[in-house]
Formats: sequence, structure tokens, C-alpha cells
Amino acid sequence: MSRGGTIREVERKILSHLHGRRSRIHLTQIHAHILRHHLHQSNHILSHFISVCGSLRKMDYAHLIFLQTHNPNILLYNSMIKGYSLSPPFQTSLHLFSTMKKHRIWPDEFTFAPILKSCSNLSDVEFGQTVHSQVVSLGFHCFSAIRVGIVEMYTKFGILEDAKKVFDEMHHRDVIIWNLMIHGYCKTGNIDMGYNLFKQMKERNIVSWNTMLSSLSKSNQEFEAMKLFHEMRDKEFEPDEVTIVTMLPVCARLGEDNIGQWIHSYAKSNGFYQNHVSVCNSLIDFYCKRGNLDSAFMVFNDIPSKTVVSWNIIISGLAFNGNGEKGLSLFDEMIKNGFNPNESTFVGVLSCCVHSGLIQRGRDLFSSMVLNHKIEPKLEHYGCMVDLLGRGGFVKEAYGLLKSMPMKPNAVLWGALLSSCCNFGEMEVAEVAIKELITLEPWNSGNYVLLSNLYAERGKWDEVEKVRVLMMDNKIEKAPGQSMVR
Repeated sequence: MSRGGTIREVERKILSHLHGRRSRIHLTQIHAHILRHHLHQSNHILSHFISVCGSLRKMDYAHLIFLQTHNPNILLYNSMIKGYSLSPPFQTSLHLFSTMKKHRIWPDEFTFAPILKSCSNLSDVEFGQTVHSQVVSLGFHCFSAIRVGIVEMYTKFGILEDAKKVFDEMHHRDVIIWNLMIHGYCKTGNIDMGYNLFKQMKERNIVSWNTMLSSLSKSNQEFEAMKLFHEMRDKEFEPDEVTIVTMLPVCARLGEDNIGQWIHSYAKSNGFYQNHVSVCNSLIDFYCKRGNLDSAFMVFNDIPSKTVVSWNIIISGLAFNGNGEKGLSLFDEMIKNGFNPNESTFVGVLSCCVHSGLIQRGRDLFSSMVLNHKIEPKLEHYGCMVDLLGRGGFVKEAYGLLKSMPMKPNAVLWGALLSSCCNFGEMEVAEVAIKELITLEPWNSGNYVLLSNLYAERGKWDEVEKVRVLMMDNKIEKAPGQSMVR
């Protein structure tokens, strides 16, 4: 056999190993094989090696090899650029693109799609628009993959006008490009335009349906989402895990127990329990919101591999249904089973304390967030504690907690404190709370009326008049049905 034939045989073996199932394990051995056969300057072999490195997220290794190459060609640059478009640092692919042109190596039709993807990932609008201009000037704008990359980039940037121009110029639009445009419009809040495009589609896939269902659900168009879900089933599209996770909250909000139970049966019979814990979590949440705790626990106990999210949902669901003591018992079980609680866990268990009136347990849990679990309390945690302490009559302690917060209390917290003040006659603190509410919600006439009535009850008629003048100065009108001493 000739030397040329031998080299080709070696190359075939190397490529076979590179693209085999065990390439991750044998990557360094394959590199050693390349060096042994003096193929370390072969752009053809190295481009394949670097492509595999990219798919395995081993671009540091690929870059070292690339730097040792004497005369990298467009094939090698394309492999490097694509590799860096798949995982950070995305900026490196843009740097390689610029370096390539400085060395007078000109891009081809395989260069631009990954560069556009990197621009999208970096949200680099300026560089992306420059790349688009080069695509047009070099005549590559007719390639489908590049057009998809341009549309994807502009929809990611939220520049829908430019995306639509490219979309309209395409004679052959596949389902991917339609989905990109629909997602782009829905993401920027133009649900109607996204829905109009969806209706124009001649061919749809499950991503098309899920994008539209999710967008309608997030924009509080539950009835439209349910109508579309029924249409999807009529057209014999099988729901996937994304469909299920999207539609269960819709069922909960609409009170569609029958549809929720059908989804549960479908998920169980199609093996979603074993492979998608998010489906189980959504089912637990659905049943908790519908007050069906028996079914919620049935799903929770069936989960093969629970996550902290699973525990959080069932604990919060118990709090929501007024069964706080059971929620706290589950929290103890969660810790015993080795799960580390997070911020959401503590919102749930503190809510359990609120609903069960367990003040000291709430104090202990709130303290343990920082001391034992290194979690800094957020507004939600302070809100739970203010509610818990206020309901228990510890109004001044709740007020002290508000004043100690590292962030500014919002209207919800001051409102909770005010409610407690009214229940337990803490008028001085109530006055402070109402004044804070007027500052935060100057448009809310109810706050002014509360303050005026508070002053009237205490015989402070001059203060009543000041509130009335303040309302007139701010052009606040008293809502019908609200009392104000005259």
C-alpha cells in the first residue's frame, strides 16, 4: 500500500474513534494518536477533533491545539467559532472571527450561523448588525441556516422589525423560523401578533403549540389557552412535559378539575413520572390549589426522585390550605432526609407558622435562615414575620422588625402591620403605617380616609382638616362608600 493510502487509512481510524461513543473518555489518547502519525498540522483532522471538543465542552483543550497549528484554514476557524458558540466564553468566537479576517482568511457559508448565535448569547447588538451587513455584502443572505441565525438574533434582541424583514424575504419558511418569530413577538408582549402568525402556520410542531399556550397563560388569557389546548388535542398533537407544566396552572385558575385529572392520567400512563419531576411538581401544585390534598400527597409520594422544589410545593400547598402544622412536620422530614432548604422553602414554612399561629416556631425558623442555612431574608420572609407577629398581638415587635429591614418595606408589609394595629388598638403605630402607605400609594384615597378617621377617633380635628387639604392639593377624590368625618 502506498504512503498516501496508509495516511488515509490512519485518518479514517482517527475519525472513527473521534465520532465514536467513547470519544469523551479517549480524547487525549486520540490526540496522542494524531501526534504519533504526524497529523497535528492537518486542518482536516484537527477540525474534526475541535468539533468533538466543542460538543464535549472541552474548548480550553481545543484552543491549545489550535494555537499550535501553523496554518489554520477556514475549516479550522469555523470549528473553533462553532465550538465557542455552544458554551461560554462566547466572546472568543467573535475574537476569532476578527482574527481570521486580519489574516485574510475569508468567511464562508458555515462561518456566520455560529457567529450570529454568539452575538445572540452575548446580546451584542452592534456586532450582530455588523455581521448581518457582511452577510449581505458577501452574498450569503440566501442560505437558510444564516437567515435563521439572523432572525433568531433579532428576536433575541427584541428588534422584531428587522427580524420580520428577513422573515418576509424567505420564500421557504420551515416550522423553526415560524416558531422563532412567534416566540419573538410573544416575548416582547405582542401576543396578538404572535397568535396571528401562529394561525397562519401551515405546519406546526409541539414547540409551536407550547410557545403559544405558554404565552397565553402568562398573559392571563386562560380561557384562550384552554381553547387552544382543546384544538391541539383535536388535531392529535400529543402533549409533552412542557405542555403539561404549562396547562396545569391554567386548569387550577379556571377550576377545570376534569382536565387537570385527565392530564394527570395522561402523564402517568405515558411515563412522565419517571423522567420529568417537573410534571409531578406541577401536579402537586395543581391539586394543592384545588384543595385536593389527598391527590397532592399521592403524587408527592410517587415521585421517584424528589427535589427541593417538590418539598417546597407541598409545604406551601399545606400552608395555602390552612394545614400549617403538617407543613412544618414535612419540613422537619425534609431536613432529616438531607435536603437543603432554600429561600422558597422558608417562605412556605413561615406561611405555615402564620396559618397555625406558631409564633415562637416562626421566630426560631426566621433566625435559623441566617444562622444555620446562610440565607438572607427577602421581602417575602419579612412579610410572613410581620403577618405572624401582628396576628399574635406582637405589633410593636413587628414594627421593630420592619424598621430593622435592610431594604425598604413595601405597601404590602405596611398594610399587614396596619391591619394588626387596627385589631389590637395600636393607634400610634397605625398612624406611622398609614403615613408610609400614603407615601408609597399617594393615589389611594383609602389611605387618606383611614388616617382622617384615625385622627377623628382621637379628637385631633386640626389633623383631620390637614388630611382633607392634602387630598385636595393632590386631587384625590374619596371613593364612594368610604367614610370621612365631616
